[in-house]
Amino acid sequence: MPLFERRKPEKEETISLPYEDVITDAVSAFSIPNEKIGQEQITMANSILRKYKEGKANLERKIIDNEQWFKLRHWECMRSENESIKPVSAWLLNCILNKHAEAMDSYPSPNILPREESDRGEAEMLSSIIPVILDQNDFEQIYSDVWFYKLKSGTGVYGVFWDKDKLSGLGDVTVRKIDLINLFWESGITDIQKSRNLFHIELQDNDILEVSYPFLEGKLGGVTQDLARYIYDDSVDTSGKSAVVDWYYKKKYNGKTVLHYCKYVNDQLLYATENGHFLCYSGLYDHGMYPFVFDPLYSVEGTPAGFGYIDIGKDAQSYIDRGNSAIMQNMLANCRPRHFIRTDGSVNEEEYADMTKDFVHVDGNLGQDSILPIQGKPLSEIYVQVVNNKIDELKETTGNRDISTGGSSHGVTAASAIAAMQEAGSKLSRDSSKSAYRAYRKVCLMIIELIRQFYDLPRCFRILGEKGAYRFVKYGNKGIRASNADSFRLPIFDVEVTAGKASPYSKMSQNELALQLFSAGLFDPRIADQALACIDMMDFDRKQFVRDKIASNSESYKKQQILSEMAVIKSNINTKKNLTEPQTTKNARIRAAESHIPS
Repeated sequence: MPLFERRKPEKEETISLPYEDVITDAVSAFSIPNEKIGQEQITMANSILRKYKEGKANLERKIIDNEQWFKLRHWECMRSENESIKPVSAWLLNCILNKHAEAMDSYPSPNILPREESDRGEAEMLSSIIPVILDQNDFEQIYSDVWFYKLKSGTGVYGVFWDKDKLSGLGDVTVRKIDLINLFWESGITDIQKSRNLFHIELQDNDILEVSYPFLEGKLGGVTQDLARYIYDDSVDTSGKSAVVDWYYKKKYNGKTVLHYCKYVNDQLLYATENGHFLCYSGLYDHGMYPFVFDPLYSVEGTPAGFGYIDIGKDAQSYIDRGNSAIMQNMLANCRPRHFIRTDGSVNEEEYADMTKDFVHVDGNLGQDSILPIQGKPLSEIYVQVVNNKIDELKETTGNRDISTGGSSHGVTAASAIAAMQEAGSKLSRDSSKSAYRAYRKVCLMIIELIRQFYDLPRCFRILGEKGAYRFVKYGNKGIRASNADSFRLPIFDVEVTAGKASPYSKMSQNELALQLFSAGLFDPRIADQALACIDMMDFDRKQFVRDKIASNSESYKKQQILSEMAVIKSNINTKKNLTEPQTTKNARIRAAESHIPS
């Protein structure tokens, strides 16, 4: 993350930069002399965009195909279109739903850590403020949607932008879920920040665009950019829409990476940071990064996108459904009686097939071979076993065993044993959650950088206090900006991510551990030294809290013992010396005893 002195804006400069709206009126943008972005640059950008689309075609087909599998429409994706019976089993869908539930049980929570002692106060404020900003963006729903997309398509994407229209024009951070279908990058790169250009395309209504940009009237036609589309159940009309392109690209000025932004529709320029007086050298965002965070489930070399559970399990799922189709066809063929009828048997077939008829007419003599039942061929149990083996294969390859979903097998009935097996079987989910935490950390760091750049005016936040009560604070970027006196020092923070919502098993295991420590007597203050030695050899959550509690109880116990001993001494003095000892001597003994009592 580049560290550089933040340029102090002029009074007339607009600091708030939106994502979907222009920063300044388009007419004023065109009036700036010596434009750097014009028709020639837009034509060049479209050429680059077409090249990026070609490199991403296979990924788009896979995403659209996986969406059909998720909607249980995968018979449309398989080759056996001539099958008359198409049963659909949801084993793969069940895997995705369980993985998503495990991810939401480990919903992340940020803890901002300073790198210097002087920034401790700012870090504590950011630790309380960032969750509020995320909550205002309904981030829990965004996190859920990104996880579903990640499990289906292999990669979830967050967008972290500054929206100047929020808070009645004051502006604030916006976090969104981004569809990979609408995002285009350079082929062959693994880190999205290393792409030369990055494009995001979104369809918008022509009438809304003409209201926002009057000079577009009469210049908008149909959709000029060919976007891949999902297979919708409803009819989606795009005739009155245009593709608005957000073009991000990087340049270097004086050794500093600068992120520039250009917004255009068709061949009409709407806004460009390089055409501005104040942003042509500083760029869109001071952090100089693309405002997109990729979160792949399983990474693939040569692309920032990964693959998900549908890619892993679709083959087994297809054989399961095809096997079920064959079994169902055999069952229907055998359960419905069929017969051979001689053409010269003179049997009334309609009456014979109508089960409501009590009599069936025949012409002439009825021989034994006039009507013969067709003997069905029963299906061997081996075929059912093959289908069950495919189901087990799908569970194994996706890490969705029965024990991880709460079931038990092989006679295991003890709750502690089931919980231990669930913990051992959830290592895949923990690994994918850590991957999501790394992406979440990048989102929090981008939010900090946007706060540093745009929070010139303080905002009011309601945060949770130490004792559980809410308090109201005002926070601006004064404490985290580079000061004029020390322009090369910029407060830098680290983000530690923990599970904000622990799973039921985690809570149960923590409670069980506390009971085990209590039963072992480790909270007895008389054996505090042995208990602390035992705790030091253990590894569990909130270990330091338990250690401090044992040490605190030990100190309290020692003080109480001393107080008890002093009380006994004072009582003995009063009993033995009360009649013979002068009052001044008695008071001196009491003061001497009290002087040994710790405060």
